Amino acid sequence: MTWARRIAAEAVGTALLLAAIVGSGIMGERLAGGNVAIALLANTLATGAMLVALILTFGPISGAHFNPAVTLADAWQGGLPWREVPGYLAAQVVGAFAGVASCDLMFGEPVFSASRHIRAGGAQLFSEFIATFGLLSVIWGCARLRSSAVPFAVGAYITGAYWFTSSTSFANPAVTLARSASDTFAGIRPADAPGFIAAQFAGAAAATLLFLWLVPSLPKDAASVVVSHSQKL
Repeated sequence: MTWARRIAAEAVGTALLLAAIVGSGIMGERLAGGNVAIALLANTLATGAMLVALILTFGPISGAHFNPAVTLADAWQGGLPWREVPGYLAAQVVGAFAGVASCDLMFGEPVFSASRHIRAGGAQLFSEFIATFGLLSVIWGCARLRSSAVPFAVGAYITGAYWFTSSTSFANPAVTLARSASDTFAGIRPADAPGFIAAQFAGAAAATLLFLWLVPSLPKDAASVVVSHSQKL
């Protein structure tokens, strides 16, 4: 695939992912009658299912990263040329904000509004470290040992991580930035976003280092982190 097509796939895929996260949060909250557990369950199931669908759809085109932490890990291990990293990161961030804007329009919310959802404290930051560490561990383990299972493993992991982490597993810097611009159920206060992002990158790095030891052949064999994809027409 050409560079432009891969970048477009990352942007559109990330936009649809954010629409699923934020939209299901809004819908869940509106229909749950004040029951936060039900709202979170709706948010969880929609996000996990959408991840599977999006990775299956866009994986053969771009690798279906949708996540700067995944892109940097992929480049680190040789799956993506470093010259392409800025384009991937830009596409993910722009796509994430486009997804939030589209979702807010669908539900009659302000297109962008600073979130007031407080997600602060050491426990939340550690939660994001663990969430991202687990996500990259699942990706690294499956990508080389059972690559066909990656879409389902990632969707299943995020579905579970929504519930076993206190932060509800953002595990994605682009997602975190975009959710800070949505004052809805899925939002995060902008002041809390930098800490989440730092913890996410740290968790991704830790998982990558672990799998350098667990699967020593990974760096030279990896074609991509999430789904193998062609870089040619």
